[in-house]
Amino acid sequence: MPTISQFYGIIIRMFFAEHAPPHFHAEYGEHKASINIQTLEVLDGNLPRRALSLTLDWAELHQDELMIDWDKCRLHHNPDKIKPLT
Repeated sequence: MPTISQFYGIIIRMFFAEHAPPHFHAEYGEHKASINIQTLEVLDGNLPRRALSLTLDWAELHQDELMIDWDKCRLHHNPDKIKPLT
């Protein structure tokens, strides 16, 4: 599972050939969540409030890039790195 971005202890990843809807995985310590790229809704899991807020802020800024990476992963191509939240 390629790592796309990392910031403030949050790791953003995508699986190759993943199921719909388009989503990414966020990890913060022992917490994990899957987040819909289009709606920014948590599909599964949970993150602490602050980590979730940072993750959603980052995702909103990079939705187009996340969709491009989603398409690449669906084709088993390596996704591009996405600039971290600073």
